[in-house]
Order: sequence, then structure tokens, then C-alpha cells
Amino acid sequence: MSHAGCRILVVEDDPSILQGLGLALGREGYEVQTADDGERGLELARHGAWDLIVLDLMLPGRNGFEILAALRAAGDDTPVLILSARTDEMDRIRGLDLGADDYVTKPFSLGELLARVRAMLRRRRHDGETPLGAGPLVIDTASHTVLLNGRSVELTATEYQVLVLLVRARDRVLSRQRILDAVWGPGHHGSIRTVDNFIGQLRAKLEEDPARPRLIETVRGFGYRLRGGAGEE
Repeated sequence: MSHAGCRILVVEDDPSILQGLGLALGREGYEVQTADDGERGLELARHGAWDLIVLDLMLPGRNGFEILAALRAAGDDTPVLILSARTDEMDRIRGLDLGADDYVTKPFSLGELLARVRAMLRRRRHDGETPLGAGPLVIDTASHTVLLNGRSVELTATEYQVLVLLVRARDRVLSRQRILDAVWGPGHHGSIRTVDNFIGQLRAKLEEDPARPRLIETVRGFGYRLRGGAGEE
């Protein structure tokens, strides 16, 4: 089985483990990028199209739980394999409840870890056969591609995250603050005007008439909602 094109992010602060995993995954044919602290790890996780994230829990900056929670709140369903020295059952339960797909404790068998990675990527390909849909929109979360009425639409990484959040909450209103926290993180120093700007950019790319949007609706005094079907009144 070829692993060409599969991209894996490893977030781990132990230099020997980070280097070893990078080399082992690279030999398997994966494209690997690494981060050794939580802030850098979250930045890369948010702005890259990853097939899998290997995530340590005890990291400088943000810990692994915080990174995982931020990704899932933003609608990012990239498979996450937690790799941690924390063996307590409650840590396992917390990680899985937050949305981790697997949990491996240190010390670990490299062969078993690689087998788990292969299994998660197989599931990822299978799950990717069912894209997200909303009216004229189709989003393939495996390839991070967006189609509007069958036509490909090029979005930036942040535009894509905002759109996926709206699609997953379809027909529910999301406040500007909710979108800001989910996509940029609760520690972001920007204002809710940041959200308005990105909504404007999405409308310019998705709406027939951005001045009279029919897909991404403004609910005055509350926030934004993605309308479930095309051409609704």
C-alpha cells in the first residue's frame, strides 16, 4: 500500500521521540512535519491539511487536551492519536471524550504505533467517502476541497475552517464570539470584526450576489447561520 501524499503532524516536546518518530514515519513514505511546543503545534494543526496528527499531552505552552479541544470546536475532524506518558484511566477517558481517535502510552512499541497509524489512515479514507453537504455546497474533509454547484472553490485555510464550522452547525445560529473562539482560539486578541471580514470573503466566493446573501445569513443581534438549502426564502 502506498502512503504517498499522506501528511502527518507530530507534536511532541521530547527531542529523541520527536526525531525518532519523524524518521520512522518518513521511512514509511509519509510526509511528516513536527512541532515541539503546544502553540506551534496548534498553529500548524489549524493551517495545514493533515491526514493524521500524533499529539503529546504534556507540552509547553498549550497542552494536548487544549489543542484537541480547539480543533474539535472548530469542526476539524482530522484523526488524532494521543501519545502520552500519562497512563491514568481518567486521562484516557478525557482524551477520547474530547475527540481523540486513539490513545497510546509511553513507552510504546514503534511497530505497534506504525500499525495504529496505518489503521487510522485506512479509516480516514473510508470515512472520507461521505462528504459534508449543505444545499449547493459539498465539502470533502479528507481532501479539504469545496464544491459549489459542482464547481471547485479555492478557499484559504481559515476561510475553510469558518465554512466547515457553519456547515456542521447548519440551520443553527453561531454567534460571532463562538466562531472567533472556535477558529482562532479563546486567547486570540482580535475582535469580532475579524469574523465579519472572513464572512465577507466567503460570501464573495460563494454567493451569486454577495450584497444579498442567500447561503450565509446574518441573524441581526446574534451572528451567522448557513441556510440548509439553496434558494430558501
